[in-house]
Amino acid sequence: MRVRAGSKFSHLQEIRVGWQLNSSNIDSRFLSQSLSITALPWPTDWSDIFGREAALLVEVGFGDSRFLVELAQHNPDKNILGLEISLPSLRKGERKVKRAGLTNVRFIQARAQAVLWTLCGPKCINALFINFPDPWPKPAHYRRRLINDRFLQLVATRMSTEGMIDIATDHFEYAEWISSCLERSSYFNSCLGSPYITSDDDRLRTKYEEKALAEGRTCYYFKWQRNRRRAPDDFFIPQESPMPHVVIQIPLSLAEISQRFRPNVFSTEKTSVNMIDLYQSIGRDSLVVDTYISEEPIEQRLLLAITRRETGDYLIHLHEVGFPRPTPGVHYALQCLTSWVCNLHEDANVISQSLRKRV
Repeated sequence: MRVRAGSKFSHLQEIRVGWQLNSSNIDSRFLSQSLSITALPWPTDWSDIFGREAALLVEVGFGDSRFLVELAQHNPDKNILGLEISLPSLRKGERKVKRAGLTNVRFIQARAQAVLWTLCGPKCINALFINFPDPWPKPAHYRRRLINDRFLQLVATRMSTEGMIDIATDHFEYAEWISSCLERSSYFNSCLGSPYITSDDDRLRTKYEEKALAEGRTCYYFKWQRNRRRAPDDFFIPQESPMPHVVIQIPLSLAEISQRFRPNVFSTEKTSVNMIDLYQSIGRDSLVVDTYISEEPIEQRLLLAITRRETGDYLIHLHEVGFPRPTPGVHYALQCLTSWVCNLHEDANVISQSLRKRV
């Protein structure tokens, strides 16, 4: 049972945040099949993750993982990284890889932009596969499309010279969009003599692709190679900040604080903080706020805590659930929560803090 804070029986039963490191690690630090973007080093040394030096092949949005598994089977000498945001797809992929006895595959539940930006250093990717990405066909949704000028610039900074970008779609308008993006980019050259082809019998096929072809739909295939032109790298890896906390005094009880809570959104030009709900811990004299933070380039779902100390004051801090990364956006979220709590009473005051920006 999970009930809103402020009720007689309010408590937090369970909150799952992110896709955590598997306990059956090959290497006790990282070497599970499923990895957390917030637990890995920024950037990541992929030889540590895979336990060997090898070319890195990345598939974005692997879905039912059929293509990914066959890619790993056909390339046992390569390291294969699958990116997916769907938890059921990740679980299915893990089962398939385990049944196939593959040791050269790792998974991350995260968006492609975040992984390439934070985890991938310059020239570390040898091939990138994007199979049938969501075309977002409505003009109002074009901004959600994965492939755009900015994304291709990011790929260019992370891909080795002569690395390959392989894209497939069955949506004609999106194919034209992708063509325009690639042709505008000066960092890639087509290997086909044209932006795309509509038949490729040599490629590994996805389940979705076979269904599309069986229904008579045309598929469009892109094979472009990274050239030697330098791409401006303004994708700076976020610097990890100290773990934030604030100590305040306020003449209110936890129950009084919880009763005043309402969901709220705070934002700056590059960061958005959505405080979704508030819960009371059953085992501690503490409230936790379910919070979603979006900052370029990552998103985190985590808990912010308000804990009453024995001295009578309150510690506002980051809960350890989900191994959150103390980024600038997290500091901003804690600042927003502190300001909200302090505004509840005119006698509230900050005793100490470790935030990047002072409250």
